[in-house]
Amino acid sequence: MNETTFGEKRVAQLSQDELLRYSRQINLAQVGEDGQRRLKEARVLCIGAGGLGSPAALYLAAAGIGTIGVVDQDTVDLSNLHRQLLHETNDVGRAKTDSARARLLAINPTIEVETYTTRLCGSTAIELIRNYDIVVDGSDNLPTRYLSSDVCVWERKPNIYGSVHQFEGQASLFAPHLGGPCYRCLFPEPPPPEAIPSCAEAGVLGVVPGLIGIIQALEVIKLIIGRGDNLLGRLLHVDALTLRFREFNIRRDPDCPVCGESPVITEPIDYEQFCNRSISSTVRGISATQLHEMISRGQEVAVVDVREPFEFEIARIPNSQLIPLGTIPERLTEIPRTETTVVMCKTGVRSARAIEFLRGEGFENLLNLKGGLDAWREEVDPTMRKY
Repeated sequence: MNETTFGEKRVAQLSQDELLRYSRQINLAQVGEDGQRRLKEARVLCIGAGGLGSPAALYLAAAGIGTIGVVDQDTVDLSNLHRQLLHETNDVGRAKTDSARARLLAINPTIEVETYTTRLCGSTAIELIRNYDIVVDGSDNLPTRYLSSDVCVWERKPNIYGSVHQFEGQASLFAPHLGGPCYRCLFPEPPPPEAIPSCAEAGVLGVVPGLIGIIQALEVIKLIIGRGDNLLGRLLHVDALTLRFREFNIRRDPDCPVCGESPVITEPIDYEQFCNRSISSTVRGISATQLHEMISRGQEVAVVDVREPFEFEIARIPNSQLIPLGTIPERLTEIPRTETTVVMCKTGVRSARAIEFLRGEGFENLLNLKGGLDAWREEVDPTMRKY
């Protein structure tokens, strides 16, 4: 194979098929054949093959990124398909890494796809990230975001961040070795998990992660070809309902425990513990099986459902009382104070918040349904509708 020296690497020449495949891109003066070779030589790791990772990986593959790594431990669920376009209906139940690999190679068989069917964890993250040039963080949980950011700081790898919530999204580039901040500079302490509902809890419009994921892919490409202004030191916020873009300047924190002048965190910590210091740990819980046994024995127990009315219409526990979370302050008189009250939602997050509020109002004998309605479906009634 013919090769040419490019920077500090030896880059394989583009084949005739590749010249034709990327011709519209190569025709850009800012890219050219030189830039296309850089893309071919690049190794990009996508953490997550979900709402953000799907569009990012799809466009990176189409653009000619030579090696794409995909990390994800989940299997494809029907509820994923409105936004996770790496996967098809026939992939339901299949490992996301398997369907991602097949889809990316179908789009561009000239690239390499490396898959890791696991969750990014402290014991493997450093070795994994070390083997790539750039990381695209498409994760949906705080422990992984902090872990990927920390490791990228230590390994001097750019971290392309993205997140979404309902109709909103944001993106940035974290790279202290390039003079910018890291994720911890923006969020020194994680908010309680109750303050950040998941897509299952809060919902998300499918095209919003698509928009943010494409922005992440764009940042990757610009970094590799060395063109344009990137999001280093800037947080881009998108409101899809109003289609307004806002930008916030973010600075590197000299006291940051990871990238600051005197770092104190120099190796992976227990990120689960760090990110899950929440009110849930102080709320007494009950399993779905235990609640079902109490009801079956005829014990006096009230079940208060704090989900929204549309969720209640889809599925509910028999004889439960609907009091949406936002209406609790004005409906306190409807909640029993004497008998045992089990508070529930879809996954146990909103109900924990409700219990914390109710305890402040003098309520006792409150139990949180651990895992919420999802756990009830799994442990008690598998025929219950899933949403």
